Amino acid sequence: MDLLHLTPVELEALELSLWVSGWAVAVSLPAGILTAWVLARRRFPGRNLLDGLVHLPLVLPPVVIGYLLLVMLGRNGIIGGPLDRYLGVVLAFNWKGAALAAAVMAFPLLVRAVRLSLEGVDPGLEAAARTLGAGPVRVFFTVTLPLMVPGIITGGILAFARSLGEFGATITFVSNIRGQTQTLPLALYTLTQVPDGETGAMRLCLLSVLIAMAALVFSEISARKFAARMAG
Repeated sequence: MDLLHLTPVELEALELSLWVSGWAVAVSLPAGILTAWVLARRRFPGRNLLDGLVHLPLVLPPVVIGYLLLVMLGRNGIIGGPLDRYLGVVLAFNWKGAALAAAVMAFPLLVRAVRLSLEGVDPGLEAAARTLGAGPVRVFFTVTLPLMVPGIITGGILAFARSLGEFGATITFVSNIRGQTQTLPLALYTLTQVPDGETGAMRLCLLSVLIAMAALVFSEISARKFAARMAG
């Protein structure tokens, strides 16, 4: 059984997964940092509701999230319809939709990691910067954000790894289209449904485990190195 040689279909699924996961992190990272900062630094009516909405993808079945995305962002959806008619933007049944579904499912992990890092930042440092004349924006970019970097690295890589493994929301929102939306989990599922697909399924399974483990190890090493550099 050849576990090392990837077929064109498997290689295509790998490349698409890396592309989709990269875009998922790129799209969600700015929003994740902002959301984490709001939840950690601000007190306002509805804060608990926002916190619950952010973490909802962790407790809802992924298929439910995919269906909600389809209802809202499909070509006939509440938001997707106007996007298609007036801007020509279609998210359903293509890689952009797959990236969006992955970003939504990974968003809670990203926000959680960044928020924990932010809560470890001493507010006294920010206050000291303000007493020296720095405005809120300058304080954030020169004091708060650099100290959040370990959490941002961890959250970004966790989101990337989660995006690689996304299945339920993706297949519901954008279907399982080879070359367009068939990421590693979808390709693996497809191979389990066809005769003599066990070898390919095993290859993709091992590949998924290796990529996820590499991402987690890289996250841990990077966060520790940056923390040690800041401490030094």
